[in-house]
Amino acid sequence: MFDEKDLEQFKKKGTTAEKVQAQLELIKNGFPFLELDAAASIGNGIIALDESQCDSYIKTWDAYCTGSKHTITKFVPASGAASRMFKDLFSFLDGQSDTPSTPFEKTFFDNIEKFAFYSELNDACLKNQGKSIKDLMADGRYKAVVSNLLGADGLNYGALPKGLLKFHSYGKTSRTPLEEHMAEGALYATGSEGTVNIHFTVSPEHKQLFKALSESCSKSLAKRYGTTYNISFSEQKPSTDTVAAAADGTAFRNDDGSILFRPGGHGALIENLNDLDTDIVFIKNIDNVVPDHFKTDTVTYKKLLAGILVSVQDKIFEYLRMLDSKKYTPDQLKKITEFVTKTLCCRSNELASKSEKEQAAWLYSKLNRPIRVCGMVKNVGEPGGGPFLAYNADGTVSLQILESSQIDLSDARKKEMFDKGTHFNPVDLVCAVRNYKGHPFNLPDYVDKSTGFISSKSKNGRELKALELPGLWNGAMSDWNTLFVEVPLTTFNPVKTVNDLLRPQHQPA
Repeated sequence: MFDEKDLEQFKKKGTTAEKVQAQLELIKNGFPFLELDAAASIGNGIIALDESQCDSYIKTWDAYCTGSKHTITKFVPASGAASRMFKDLFSFLDGQSDTPSTPFEKTFFDNIEKFAFYSELNDACLKNQGKSIKDLMADGRYKAVVSNLLGADGLNYGALPKGLLKFHSYGKTSRTPLEEHMAEGALYATGSEGTVNIHFTVSPEHKQLFKALSESCSKSLAKRYGTTYNISFSEQKPSTDTVAAAADGTAFRNDDGSILFRPGGHGALIENLNDLDTDIVFIKNIDNVVPDHFKTDTVTYKKLLAGILVSVQDKIFEYLRMLDSKKYTPDQLKKITEFVTKTLCCRSNELASKSEKEQAAWLYSKLNRPIRVCGMVKNVGEPGGGPFLAYNADGTVSLQILESSQIDLSDARKKEMFDKGTHFNPVDLVCAVRNYKGHPFNLPDYVDKSTGFISSKSKNGRELKALELPGLWNGAMSDWNTLFVEVPLTTFNPVKTVNDLLRPQHQPA
């Protein structure tokens, strides 16, 4: 099936013929739906805390940060282009009407002065058209304004990633999501030595732009928040790209005969996460940021999640040492079992029938793995994943974040679970990635490779099937120990379209 040129191509990408063939088989056969036990809810997989518990966990996190020399890192996937933010404006440019006609277009132009990029856009209009935004709009030249926003001769926002766009105004200055993540990190992820480690995953063509911006703003942000910054970047590894399949199931070939590979989705970033030398990792999407006057809830609940994480980690380490020593009583084994089944919501119907030695081995295997604490917000109809109790390949049940494509919605019972789910995944995670002996886990070992996504695409008019790896917080973390905690909707403020920046949460005080 593969010739010498193919094998040479695989070698350069860091993959093998066997891996490529396995991916083609996955595309051909598809992924099985996950078997559900229940949608997670308060009291059944999701923890809701009272005020005194919140205060206690926040103090636990503050003590962790100022105590011994733990390494804390903020990990921000930031490679996605912002083109989808401007889908409606691209449609306006390509449309027949020269004036705003849809509610979206009218909202954009009616409120254009409220955008943080207004001043910069006005300068671009003056430079390229010799007229201000107001004058161009008065002349009915709305498309010229949009062209200056999206085009390469103007701000080039149609081709830049979200992390580099002006999101928030601060008087005469403004901030991008990159800068907001830096500001945010200083408020909850500063280590004992006063340094904030932030790692952005970026696309190769934008890496230098990210570096330049982080370097230019580090000094002022460090002065404002009384910290120092260690900013690092990585790119998605070529070896995580996945093969595309043609209509007949064979590898899709480009016009020059080479095999087409495509980025494997955000699940590929488990490799980037695995390369970090750190103890604790905060994960949040690049576009879920707010100005300083809205950061209180964000900071409070980030500390809360982290406090829960290190508290649970301490208990897990205590139990692992006990199991490792072989010096435990039947009552202690029962206590550990209760912790695994009730706190971690991981259970097995076969555990009770096992011998004491087998139970101890099972508990050890379940406890000795990475840990994540995930914030969950009440479901308000946002598209995307949610928290569930799902069955694993070994027959156990555990907490999982699932996307709709992983659930058989033709099954009435499962559709009802999905439709009536009380909570939604806002991508708000805090993770512990070292074992009780202080050694890093090899995170790819905990990926459920039987999960993933297949989508239909096209290239040069030819249809193809694309394979996405298990999502970073879906199948890529399937075998982690997981806790779900309710957090308020005020911590979830994503920017999916440019008009989302007009919401009060993104406007000046």
